Amino acid sequence: MDIKSLYREIVNEHNLHPEHKHDLDNPTMVLNGVNPSCGDDINLQLKIENGIVTDAAFNGSGCAISQASTDMMCDQIIGKSEEEALSLAGDFKDMIHGTATQEQKDALDEAAALEDISHMPARVKCAMLGWRTMKEMIEDLQKNGTKTAQVSANNSEVCGSCQRMDCDRK
Repeated sequence: MDIKSLYREIVNEHNLHPEHKHDLDNPTMVLNGVNPSCGDDINLQLKIENGIVTDAAFNGSGCAISQASTDMMCDQIIGKSEEEALSLAGDFKDMIHGTATQEQKDALDEAAALEDISHMPARVKCAMLGWRTMKEMIEDLQKNGTKTAQVSANNSEVCGSCQRMDCDRK
């Protein structure tokens, strides 16, 4: 089997049988990510405890690339610190833009199977959706210093006053 066939098989497996496509119980953060050019729409959920991503999941719909990429991203960030997760997002972005080093690609593990997306400009946003959404969530958490949740307006799990999921005033 050549490398392109292997990569295609990895992407198909993550699209058809995603391990992380489900809702989390009591996520720390939730953010809806949308790629209007393709119609991809994901709802990313993270559990972050003491600066470590302890769990990650998503729901939503979209093309095979967005779904597989988001599932691979969840695989990569679980057990990582916030900084390591952000670093992986940077590595993935560099890879998709064709500027990653071999060390960066190696750090991405199976997500490196999406490297050829760099030759398909129309699919870059699809591949980046989960990673961009995760990066935005963690950067917001670090900026605000609290476990704030950015969610779609119709999510009743979030306190209307402070927008925190762990607030008692819900």
